[in-house]
Amino acid sequence: MREYIEKLLTRGEMHVVEREVNPQFELAAVVGRSQLESEKPVLFNNVTGTGLPVISNIYGSHDRLCEIIGTHKGNFCRHWQTIIDDQLPGPGEYTELVDAADGVIDGKVSDLPHITYFEHDAGPYITAGVFLAKEPDTGVPNLSFCRSMMVDDAELRVRLAPPHDITQYQKKAEARDEPLEVAILIGPPPEVFMAACASVPIEQDEMAIAAQIKGAPIRMRQCLHIDMQVPAETEIVIEGRILPHQRKPEGPFGEFQGYYVKRTDNHVFEVLNVSRREGAYFHGLLCGYMEDLRALEVAFATRTYRHVSAGMPSVLDVSCYPMPMHTIVQLRPEYEGHAKHVMMKVFSSHLQYNKVCIVVDEDVDIHNFQDVWWAVMTRGRIEKDIMIVEGVPGFFRDPAGVYTGRLGIDATKPFDMRENYDRKRVPGLYEVDLKDYFT
Repeated sequence: MREYIEKLLTRGEMHVVEREVNPQFELAAVVGRSQLESEKPVLFNNVTGTGLPVISNIYGSHDRLCEIIGTHKGNFCRHWQTIIDDQLPGPGEYTELVDAADGVIDGKVSDLPHITYFEHDAGPYITAGVFLAKEPDTGVPNLSFCRSMMVDDAELRVRLAPPHDITQYQKKAEARDEPLEVAILIGPPPEVFMAACASVPIEQDEMAIAAQIKGAPIRMRQCLHIDMQVPAETEIVIEGRILPHQRKPEGPFGEFQGYYVKRTDNHVFEVLNVSRREGAYFHGLLCGYMEDLRALEVAFATRTYRHVSAGMPSVLDVSCYPMPMHTIVQLRPEYEGHAKHVMMKVFSSHLQYNKVCIVVDEDVDIHNFQDVWWAVMTRGRIEKDIMIVEGVPGFFRDPAGVYTGRLGIDATKPFDMRENYDRKRVPGLYEVDLKDYFT
């Protein structure tokens, strides 16, 4: 991640804040306001209470995600599927063990930035930590995102979401009265962050996916207090154990849907060691804003694309913009009603998240909601192209039942008159580089 930060700085594609910033609300306010106006990451070099700089929104751009995995806009899902489907390296092939004793500093949780993001949060949280754990029987590593409430130098409290593989690992360990060893990676290499976004079967090795993205083995170092190897270029590593049969109050916390998750009893993480590289960056992610939503989109859009494109090669791309419960499909229609067939496959691809589906033609930018809504307004026929499915349960964390039902919108050109919808175009509009004209 450090190399990528330096590349963005060199290209002038980052906001840098030199003035002192309070980690309680002020930092989050700057990040949130910045994301309303720009996709640029924000680097804070002077955060009260810590000597570490904070980076935010580094993954908040679809173009940057394409750059990281080595593809271009409009090809993300197809390229991602190729990464997953290609022959992945075996356990002895995707890692390179290195001695990282030099340049690694031991520290404490209290050394880290303590960022409180939302007004009713229970306290400071680690929001961009990638949890690395091994399946208790097979040793297959899993990468997951879990929020962590910072309590003190010895304890974090973590939320393990029901769909995550790490949750199944913990249940198996707890059934044996054993703790689950975990390394929390803050600021891992970008390919590791991206692999943590992957939605793959529980038996698939996500560290192998990271190596596939990188195109080379991942340099790993041995942890000091747990039986785990971690990517050597990770900025900060917290070693510890999720304790069996222990739950303590965690939350409230402002989650990605824009609401607070209430205070509940969640898992206890015993901190055994904190280590960091010299000059480490701390990654702080503002939940529910673009960096968070783009990471979620990697998981949901690629999973939906994989499901829907099977048997439908005319499905070109999928986006979950502007939020994960909303799916946009780019289609080359082949027959009347093709879009409705696509909608039904989308709704069945994940029964909790795909609440709304809009299907558009290949000339529509599915990562620009203004363009998508233009297609709805100029191509969608309200009386014919709207599909409502009633009474279908929605998101699992919805005790009030608000998220029932599904909405589908066919915003493709009417099939029997497609020749009347030749979209106007300014030649060179997207090829011109404004830096050549503006000073």
